[in-house]
Amino acid sequence: MAEQVVATPRGPLQRILMLLGIHSLFGSLLMFLDRTLRSWGIPRWLPSWCPTSQNQLQAAEEKMLQCITTKFHRQYVPILDGNMLWTLAFNDSIKDKTPMVLLHGFGGGVGLWALNLEALSQQRPVYALDLLGFGQSSRPPFPQEAEQAEARFVDSIEQWRARVGLESMILLGHNLGGYLAASYSLKHPDRVKHMVLVEPWGFPERPDTAEENRPIPVWIKALGAVISPFNPLAGLRLVGPLGPTLLQTLRPDFKKKFSSMFNDNTVTEYIYHLNVQSPSGETAFKNMTVPYSWAKRPMLQRVARIRPDVPITVIYGSRSSIDGSSGSTIKELRPNSHVEIMSIRGAGHYVYADQPEDFNHKVLQVCSRVE
Repeated sequence: MAEQVVATPRGPLQRILMLLGIHSLFGSLLMFLDRTLRSWGIPRWLPSWCPTSQNQLQAAEEKMLQCITTKFHRQYVPILDGNMLWTLAFNDSIKDKTPMVLLHGFGGGVGLWALNLEALSQQRPVYALDLLGFGQSSRPPFPQEAEQAEARFVDSIEQWRARVGLESMILLGHNLGGYLAASYSLKHPDRVKHMVLVEPWGFPERPDTAEENRPIPVWIKALGAVISPFNPLAGLRLVGPLGPTLLQTLRPDFKKKFSSMFNDNTVTEYIYHLNVQSPSGETAFKNMTVPYSWAKRPMLQRVARIRPDVPITVIYGSRSSIDGSSGSTIKELRPNSHVEIMSIRGAGHYVYADQPEDFNHKVLQVCSRVE
């Protein structure tokens, strides 16, 4: 598949565009300004603006995983085009059980499964990987078209599976990972023994907000026009050294979710370093969305085409802001297939961290039916 070639940014504003993910005419104008500034000898200051590096991300992940006592392997798994997918492997010596593969959500990484990895890997191999463009995996340019960007994600997962040598797997995805698990199952149903969708993103269509009796206020339209060229997490990079403090202030819930493991800012530091480096996967995600982060290619339009013998379990948190009706719709669209819907009491969108014991128990129940 042909891919867009993206030149390496050289000047300060070009680096800003890369970090923020700005496109269109606004981006072109800034590119012109950048070339002018470089002709004036403006220094390349941006790399020091965000206090992060690959080594800091690696150290933050190590802290996230330090409470895990079970032995596991870390490795970069090579895929095509010279890219690598960062992978954690638990109990991979077990050969008589179908392995489980965990796909994180948007802006996430393997470290966010810290409360689940030991419990889920007691009786079977478990693999957690950083999706292409996220975490410690390679961050290449993605195609700009939504369908091609989605296909690039799916192809990378299939290349990873073949390289690791898995014949089939239980595929569990949260948020964006759930969307990609469904997309993968559409293309490679022979490789999926069971699909577990945890608070999946991208299933329903964007609702029609242009109702005559509920017009969109002008100020909301104006705000949308201003932020539309930017990637979802551009603000975190834009504030530079204030980013870690901003994240801790706006999302103190992350610290609370993992309070059984950490009493400091380990989790927010990890999430910060995940999301202030080159926004490769983040840009791909933006290209797969319409305004307000609805999917350009809603999965409910295609889920009925997933082969009927691929069982699906959908897990929601009872306190989540995500509309759980997609699970019921999946069940209606697949009347001759196994579709089970589970709700975890007291959990929000990050159900695996909000109620980890209940989540782990329910997932293990699903796994016990596979063999």
